[in-house]
Order: sequence, then structure tokens, then C-alpha cells
Amino acid sequence: MNNKKRILICPLEWGLGHATRMIPIAAELMERGHKVLFASGNEHLNLIKSELPTCELIVFPGFNPRYSRRLPQSVWLLFKIPSLIYHIIYEHFTLKKIIKEHSIDLIISDNRFGLWNSEITSVYVTHMPRIPFPKAFRFMEPVGIFIHRQIIKRYDRLFIPDLPEEPSLSGRLSHGLKLPDNTRYIGILSRFSADGNTAKHTDKTHNLIILSGPEPQKEMLKQKLINIFKNKPLTTIILGGNPAADTKRESLNNLIFYNHLPTREMLDVIIKSKSIITRSGYSTIMDLVAIGCNALLIPTHGQPEQEYLAEHLGKQGLFHSTEQRKLDAQTHIPDSIITNTKHIANKSAFLLKSALDEILDEQVV
Repeated sequence: MNNKKRILICPLEWGLGHATRMIPIAAELMERGHKVLFASGNEHLNLIKSELPTCELIVFPGFNPRYSRRLPQSVWLLFKIPSLIYHIIYEHFTLKKIIKEHSIDLIISDNRFGLWNSEITSVYVTHMPRIPFPKAFRFMEPVGIFIHRQIIKRYDRLFIPDLPEEPSLSGRLSHGLKLPDNTRYIGILSRFSADGNTAKHTDKTHNLIILSGPEPQKEMLKQKLINIFKNKPLTTIILGGNPAADTKRESLNNLIFYNHLPTREMLDVIIKSKSIITRSGYSTIMDLVAIGCNALLIPTHGQPEQEYLAEHLGKQGLFHSTEQRKLDAQTHIPDSIITNTKHIANKSAFLLKSALDEILDEQVV
């Protein structure tokens, strides 16, 4: 009897992190002999093509709003709710066609609300069952929790990429609230987990800027950092977070630009960095914790999730942070520190394997 499954993975398109954190799940499934298919927009598929070339790719774009330059993101997204509802309905019915055409046995959806199906096992991945609201509107969070729970109930499993106990990376986003019975914490997810634990102290040859997230905020931060670092004596490498372009190197004075780097090359650049500056996206945070690196976090303005994570992890002493509007040449940028995080990686690997064992052994009628 052939127990190998055809597994569809669909990451959200609000930044590359939703795709990168699916890589360790896909790698584990492929190691077990299962067929993994990725369905997303072209930018994410370009990344997966370079990292997991044997995966079958399906063009299946999700909801991806372009953020505003002026309005807070939470306010801007209110105007996008009709479009979001349309996409949820559209992708739910499109999924039925994909399941039939590609003989899918299992679906893993990273924060895509409409990708559940009653005929096969469906898994929903999120690090924030509690969707954070701006502080002035935090009293409305229970409404968001209730709505999100109704979505999660459609799925057979809820996977949370974090450790189950405090101190945790996601904090109140996934802890301190009643979770559905189908919840499983699966540890931190990082494409660097296996290699990062062998990272050694090494010579620090450059500063590093990792750009991520939606436009136009990404370009605004890039230009501000270029103005700060262009006259510093130490070389600064800027990773553009654009896997659709080639990885060619471009230089301007002491600045080196790459559109994108494959996992091995990116890991090498990170561990040789004297300092690291990045957004406080959750997937980036998991990557840095897996390697054991400190960084200066700059949350996207008006994005409550990133603002909370920067504050939460700063209180734990894991990272430093500052607001984008306060960033200037006098901003203190901490040195990157390599620490031993093998215990986190080992526990995460165990939690992920255990959660996958459950869903792979299930038979949904």
C-alpha cells in the first residue's frame, strides 16, 4: 500500500517570510518521500524554485494589498475588506479545482483564510491567533479573535510556529488566550535551523541590511538606510528581498546590493555581519533566533504585529528596536552576537515532526 501523499502548501503573500518558513515543513515532508506542491504568486514561486527545485509549482495568487504611504496600515486595510472577502471566496472554490486536477491529499495554508476543504485534511498555519489591533483600538481585539477562530474551525489542525511555553517569540499573539483543541505548537520554523546551529564565531567583515515586507514601505526604509550607511567606513551589504530578479552584485561606494541570495550564501553573509538591521517580521525573527543573532528591529510603521514583536522581544533582551521615523546616523546599532540556540532548534524539530506525524496518519472521510 502506497502511503505517500501529495501535499499542497499555500503561503500568504504579505512578504516573503510566509514562503521561507514553509521551506522546513516542505523539506521534512519531502525527506519522508511525500510529493510537495507549492501554490502562490510568482514572487513566492521564484523563491521556492531556487530553494526546492523538485517541488511542483502552481500559480495561485492570494490577497496582497499594496500598503499606503500615509495611512496607518490597520486603517488602510479596512478599505480593503471587500477585496479580502472576495479573495477568500474565490480561492476557496479555486482550491477545489486544484485538489481535483492535482490529486491533492493534504493542504497546508499559511494564513490564507479560504484554503480549507471538507474532503481532505486541511492545516492552517499562523503565529497570531490573536490579531493585534493598534493600542487605541485594542478593546476590539476579542472581536478579531472570535472571527479568526471561526476561520480556524474550518481546518483540521492549527499549527503555531513557536514554542508552547513562555518565554516565547510570539508572546500574546499566540499565548494567554483560549486556543482551539486542534492546536499544535510546532516550534520555530527556519530554513537556517540545520546550518545555523553549527555557526561559529567568525571575523565580522560588514554590516547587513535585510529588506522585507510590502511596498512602498520597503523602498522608504531602503533609501533612509542608504543615506545613513553610504559614508560609513565598514562595507554594508543590502539584501533586497526580491527572488524574482537575479542575484547579481552591484556596488555603490561602500554599499553592496543583492536582490536575493540562496540560503547557504545568505547564512554566510548573516554570520559574518558586525551588525544586522531588519524589519521585525516574524519569519525573519525566527531565522535570526535559529542562528543565534542579535539585530536592530525596525517595525513597519502602522503595522501592530511588527510593532508589538519589536517591543516584546526587546523586553526579553533578544533584540534592540527603534521606530523608522527616529532612525538616523546617531541611532545605536548593536553588534550581532552568535549564541548557542541548539536547544531551541532541537525542540522545534521534535514538535514539527510530532505534528506532521499526526496529520499524515489521519484519514479524513
